[in-house]
Amino acid sequence: MKVKKILKRVGLALAVLIVIFVAWQFELVSYGMMQLRGQLRVVNQSVPLEEFLADTSTTQAQKEKVQVIMEAKQFAFDELGINYSENYSTIFDQEGKPSMFVVTACDPYSFRPRTWKFPFIGRFPYKGFFVREKAVEEFNRVKEEEGLDVGLRTAGGWSTLGWFKDPVLSNMLNRSEGDLASLIIHELTHGTLFVKDSVTFNENLASFIGDRGAIMFLEDKYGKGSQEVTDYIASNEDQVMFRTYLLGASQRLDSLYKGMTDLEVDEKQVLKDQMIEQIKVDFKNVPFKSARYLSYFDDFTPNNTFFMSLLRYNSQQDVLEAQLDGEFGGDLLAYLEYLKKRYPSL
Repeated sequence: MKVKKILKRVGLALAVLIVIFVAWQFELVSYGMMQLRGQLRVVNQSVPLEEFLADTSTTQAQKEKVQVIMEAKQFAFDELGINYSENYSTIFDQEGKPSMFVVTACDPYSFRPRTWKFPFIGRFPYKGFFVREKAVEEFNRVKEEEGLDVGLRTAGGWSTLGWFKDPVLSNMLNRSEGDLASLIIHELTHGTLFVKDSVTFNENLASFIGDRGAIMFLEDKYGKGSQEVTDYIASNEDQVMFRTYLLGASQRLDSLYKGMTDLEVDEKQVLKDQMIEQIKVDFKNVPFKSARYLSYFDDFTPNNTFFMSLLRYNSQQDVLEAQLDGEFGGDLLAYLEYLKKRYPSL
């Protein structure tokens, strides 16, 4: 009897603690449950790649892209030091629609991101939503209540860091072979090495491994100097110029912000607006080879979240490249093995 009473009291105490926690962290719990439902929907409605390939409605082009994913995964496991996982062995049909919406925010007069804290995995400078209306609500709330620059974008892919078996998203199959390989390797890198509260390092590393790994994958498949490799590298030249110009623009803005801390808000805004307009004007002079970027800013004026995103994914590429080439002789496998031992990962 005493044991039953003790167990009953312990159970009651736990129930009370759960109720208190839910009441105290209602918003976080509500968000977590909403995201869990969205993630489970994606997982539960995904089908094995083999089943997708056998489906008579699957086009030949889609089958070829699935084959690229399977080949890129195996190459990443065998040649790049990516940890083996069952990720991207299933596919989710997006029906041509985005599946994830991401809200970012930043101080309007400095590159200090607004962060959201999540249990176990730390702070992130973005917050994802499976429901667009919820993302818009958060966008408006942060903009109006906190007075920050805010951004809203869709996500082409994401990693759950081992919490779930991440599926291929059907929209990924619209990418070119090299871009698709880069994306898959990028996301697999997150599942291999992800340092808590170090989002900029994590994203820069995943982008770096993805870009380098995609070239190595194409070289392994088609041969160094092949048309497929040279075409992929050439197709990325405009993207490199785009990133290089806007990273330089970000540095110009950062210098402006650091030099106007004593000004009134109205004065800061005028100077900020003037520099961003000049950045848009100067962008027209970048010698892009294709028309892809020529009208990029015609109907779009970037705010600090745009520049912060560029910095988050690309600001450390030169440092990573110098370390890879200088200390590891360009051996990406040895470099990633070193990083896995060097940094504590989730």
